[in-house]
Amino acid sequence: MVEGGVKKADKTEFTECWKTTWKTPYIMRLALSAGIGGLLFGYDTGVISGALLYIREDFQQVDRKTWLQQETIVSMAVAGAIAGAAFGGWVNDRFGRKKSILGADVLFAVGAIIMAVAQAPWIIILGRFFVGLGVGMASMTAPLYISEASPARIRGALVSTNGLLITGGQFLSYLINLAFTKTSWTWRWMLGIAAVPALVQFILMLSLPESPRWLYRQDKVEEARSILERIFPANEVDDEMNALKLSVEAEQADEHAIGDGLIQKVKGALSDVVVRRGLYAGITVQVAQQFSGINTVMYYSPTIVQFAGFASKKTALALSLITSGLNAVGSIVSMTFVDRYGRRRLMLISMAAIILCLVTLSFVFLEAANHAPKINQLDTNFPTNATCPSYLSAPKPSSWNCMSCLKAGCGFCANGANEYSPGTCLEFSTDLRDSCRGQHRTWFKDGCPSKFGFLAVVLLGLYIISYSPGMGTVPWIVNSEIYPLRYRGIGGGLAAVSNWISNLIVSETFLSLTKALGSAGTFGLFAGICFITLIFIYCLVPETKGLQIEEVEQMLKTGYKPKLLRGKSKGDIQSA
Repeated sequence: MVEGGVKKADKTEFTECWKTTWKTPYIMRLALSAGIGGLLFGYDTGVISGALLYIREDFQQVDRKTWLQQETIVSMAVAGAIAGAAFGGWVNDRFGRKKSILGADVLFAVGAIIMAVAQAPWIIILGRFFVGLGVGMASMTAPLYISEASPARIRGALVSTNGLLITGGQFLSYLINLAFTKTSWTWRWMLGIAAVPALVQFILMLSLPESPRWLYRQDKVEEARSILERIFPANEVDDEMNALKLSVEAEQADEHAIGDGLIQKVKGALSDVVVRRGLYAGITVQVAQQFSGINTVMYYSPTIVQFAGFASKKTALALSLITSGLNAVGSIVSMTFVDRYGRRRLMLISMAAIILCLVTLSFVFLEAANHAPKINQLDTNFPTNATCPSYLSAPKPSSWNCMSCLKAGCGFCANGANEYSPGTCLEFSTDLRDSCRGQHRTWFKDGCPSKFGFLAVVLLGLYIISYSPGMGTVPWIVNSEIYPLRYRGIGGGLAAVSNWISNLIVSETFLSLTKALGSAGTFGLFAGICFITLIFIYCLVPETKGLQIEEVEQMLKTGYKPKLLRGKSKGDIQSA
């Protein structure tokens, strides 16, 4: 996925993880039980892409009245996630990691049930907000719990499982969507079944302990020790307790130095030149990640596939499954390359490839629109008053094609013998749609029959392959390395908020943009934004691979400049 971070783990750490968890399976039980939060995170952000196809069919006002309503159904989970992440930190510190995860499970389950029984679009929106609250809390609590309940030597590998479960949850959501296409309640099953893993995690977490670090901070030292005794060999417990004591004391000293209040912490961070420059880099890569358009694919991929000319919902879901699978594979690929080739280089290559894919995708959609099937003016299978009113009143109806018909808010009934031959432009209504299908013809309302359609799907796949190993995971790694230790929490939090807000903007405007600019114009716009963010990444984001915290801090204090902008100076700390 696109929201939430993955702590980098190398091959040695994964090998050590396997050996350690084989000897102490309790550690893996802790990680996987908490990781279900990541699975729910991925599922609830991905499932709406398929469910929306059927929601539009059941609620005509969603399909017909306004694109804004569709966008709100999709993006309300993101709005809820912003709120959930905003107060999730306070809940974590006040009530503990375990109770936060249990609370997120309740929100997931309540939201899923509300959506499953919804009788109106606004009830679905309410359910999506509840789910979003759960997503926001799970996005920060699950990796935190795993990190604090894991041995340091395998922490990265275990936290990485949460990231893999997020992309796995997205992939699962597409499988579930496809599985329920033939059922009578379609979208209700798709959205409601998320209550099941939430219930499973709730039951599992009841039997698991609180984070030992949180307990230690609450002066529950013996409870923390008893948990560490179940995680570590007996001869290592004293060392771990001592390390925990030193770590908590250092953390509390930092908190005392920068202040307790959120506003005070933000002011302190912004007044420090090193943190400011870190934020320039951290926020740049987070905003760039979202404005690459990734969540238009994750949230709307079946709809985009329909834009490409695949009217069948089942076909759209099946093809979308491929893009989700590629995203999951890309997350694994990133773990292999990010320490070999570096963060900065991987992001620059990834963004350049994304731009190429988006430009080509824009061109393909433009060609598809220009070569859309013409309108058959002599079709006698429908009454005259069924013809699209805008077509009848057009000054040059002979110039119309399928795309002109859809832009006018009407539906296109394809030619029964050959979809690419001229078809009929009809007034948009359920009765006429059913009449068209009753003649064994295909009804198009989001995209037109196109010989370019399969090429568009291939390009979507290439886009995901370009995005996932680079811009998909690296921005989160950069944000875990770019800030001084005492400001890492507030710096990472500000960058994460910028990511969620950018996500909300993109998901809330995508369908409106396609209506105003067309699919070609929208993907062209994203390509232009990506080009601008590529320049910002080149100018503002340094390489942090292999650097100690002190080295990163010194580099930012001096002021980072890429190689092309710094001239011949020998005093540069970091090369481009």
